Amino acid sequence: MAVPIQAAGVVLLRETGSRGPKLLIVHRPSHKDWSLPKGKLDKGEHVVTAAVRECDEETGIVPILGPYIGRQTYPVMGRPKTVDYWVATPGSDNGFTPDSEIDEIRWVTPDQARSMLTYKRDAQIVRSALALPRTSPLIVLRHATATKRSDYSGKDDGNRPLTGKGRSEAKSLVPLLRAFGIDRIHSSDSARCIQTVQPYASQARVTIEQEPLFSEPGFEDRPKAALRRIENLAESSHRLCVCSHRPVLPTLLRPFAAAAGKKDPSVFKEPLEPAEMVVVHRRITRSGWRFVAAERLEG
Repeated sequence: MAVPIQAAGVVLLRETGSRGPKLLIVHRPSHKDWSLPKGKLDKGEHVVTAAVRECDEETGIVPILGPYIGRQTYPVMGRPKTVDYWVATPGSDNGFTPDSEIDEIRWVTPDQARSMLTYKRDAQIVRSALALPRTSPLIVLRHATATKRSDYSGKDDGNRPLTGKGRSEAKSLVPLLRAFGIDRIHSSDSARCIQTVQPYASQARVTIEQEPLFSEPGFEDRPKAALRRIENLAESSHRLCVCSHRPVLPTLLRPFAAAAGKKDPSVFKEPLEPAEMVVVHRRITRSGWRFVAAERLEG
């Protein structure tokens, strides 16, 4: 059986006030078609990183990802191809440079997109994107691989550090957190959690707010207070990352699993592995927050 071609892309939406949203489509001269920003994964590349990179390369716009929309599957020269899509909004704009791959981009209305897009599958992905509300992510992250308790000679377990593998995992988290535009970090005050988010915090120039309640000792002493704290953070409109420990994570994920109901049950069931995360997409309103979607990503 032929190995599938893996690709990723975005439906890039821009609000235009009362006139409604516009979305970005691209023209490929070699295919003579209008499509969505997308492209093949590089070897070993994370699918989320590929979606961001391809949009940047094709349009000059670095997208900020929202919820995962879905997957297209179709044959290309006898091989199956899969394309995973996220809804996205514009981040930084490096300017569009036409080339032999993409020679034109256009911001169009949904009606214009339906008439211009060459493939029905792209029009369907656009409909799915437009059906979603504007969201803000809250990422619940398990710290990266740490030194085993049995190998640690220190007296304070809170000082137990990441291993070399864990430090590499922490670095690999940087483009994933950047893809969702994380602008606030809340971490257990244990060294292994702080070290997990430090590479991103340094590059993004984000302050790490330490949360003793999200450490193992703090949670054991005051589990209800930890639950109240995550519920309070869920009300924030900021793009958040919360880093904690395996024994604490089920409680931190509980409000989101309850809000999801039967919508995304598998996302919340199994324990997270080191450097694995659940990305919860929330709609923030004056009366609080509403669950929209969730996805689970490996670092």
